[in-house]
Amino acid sequence: MTELNGRPVRPAELQALALTNYGHFTTMRVTDGRVRGLTLHLDRLRRDCRALFDTELDLDLVRSYARRAVPAAGSVLLRVTVFDPALDLGSLGGRADPAVLVTTRPAGDGALPAPLRVRSVRYVREQPEVKSVGLFGALRHRRAAQLAGYDDALFVDHAGAVSEGGTWNIGLVRDGEPVWPEAAHLPGTTLELLRGLRPGRREAVPVAGLAGYDAAFATNAAIGVRPIAAVDGVELAPGHPLIAELAAAYRELPGTPV
Repeated sequence: MTELNGRPVRPAELQALALTNYGHFTTMRVTDGRVRGLTLHLDRLRRDCRALFDTELDLDLVRSYARRAVPAAGSVLLRVTVFDPALDLGSLGGRADPAVLVTTRPAGDGALPAPLRVRSVRYVREQPEVKSVGLFGALRHRRAAQLAGYDDALFVDHAGAVSEGGTWNIGLVRDGEPVWPEAAHLPGTTLELLRGLRPGRREAVPVAGLAGYDAAFATNAAIGVRPIAAVDGVELAPGHPLIAELAAAYRELPGTPV
């Protein structure tokens, strides 16, 4: 399903996304009409709308649009994108009237996916705290990593500290506890939920010191928790029991009705 402000979208209304690409979004996994961390997703939409468009977003209206798109049973990935179809490259300083684009796609069976093998790359997303539709840099590094035989790229800041993946956060394990990197990153909804379950420690994680950690895992709303088998030439333990524990605890979290 693809709808704009609760009605079928016209192709011309998507030109601003294709040609200007200014906006923000959130993606959530909806299962039987319920979402883990729904409040976090809505808070993100409100916060990012203020940051990019200097206006308030009607979250009740957003939820009504989302309810139209999701089935009563089964799982889908629901993406809510906020952009202004009237803004173009020459008029970005104009008064914004953001619209809400709702799309869905299959979510898969929810099984624990295969461990990732990633390579590190020096890259910091522009305004990383905003979930922007401008994904060029992240996707360029993902493509380069995959062409080199890896699954994805892991971003490292200019000080050599691990920050995040292109569309996921990273957690590590040391001494049986989760470690959450402190470098600038997008605070994902799954990350925030897991921190609530197991606060662990927050610290700078130097990419040169990854051999001192026992395991690592990726998190986002689409996959939940996914083990990381290796970063560059550093092998990690994808079968570490804490990863399975976190994945199970996340799956058991009750969702909120859309």
